[in-house]
Amino acid sequence: MRILLIIAGTLCVILALIGVLFPVLPTTPFLLLAAVCYGRSSEKFYHWLLNNGLFGRYIRNYREGRGIPLKQKVITIGLLWLSIGYAAWQVAPHWWLKLILIGVAAGVTTHLVRAKTYRPEEPTLPLVKEFDLPKDLA
Repeated sequence: MRILLIIAGTLCVILALIGVLFPVLPTTPFLLLAAVCYGRSSEKFYHWLLNNGLFGRYIRNYREGRGIPLKQKVITIGLLWLSIGYAAWQVAPHWWLKLILIGVAAGVTTHLVRAKTYRPEEPTLPLVKEFDLPKDLA
């Protein structure tokens, strides 16, 4: 069972990578499923996935309820509409297929727009008060 879970997790990571290139394929569900598969089968693969430079922070933010970064949302929605728009305009031979493609794009866009937007906390600098300055500088 352990080997099957590792294979399934690896397949999910591959599908997530494809989803990065082709927004029609959802990335997040495959990454979360890969994390579950690796978490139940291999501590090594699980830690690799969560500490991965490409996916790690994305998975942690989503799982911890922080949301999706605004930049990621904008890029994803732009690529989604470019790829599906091209497919609906140039590739899909039937009107009903074009309508399905546009419906999928609208649904994914709605999901992304409604998803919480992750905004990293900006470090704040302490305020300097007059009495904090040395007397010769004040």
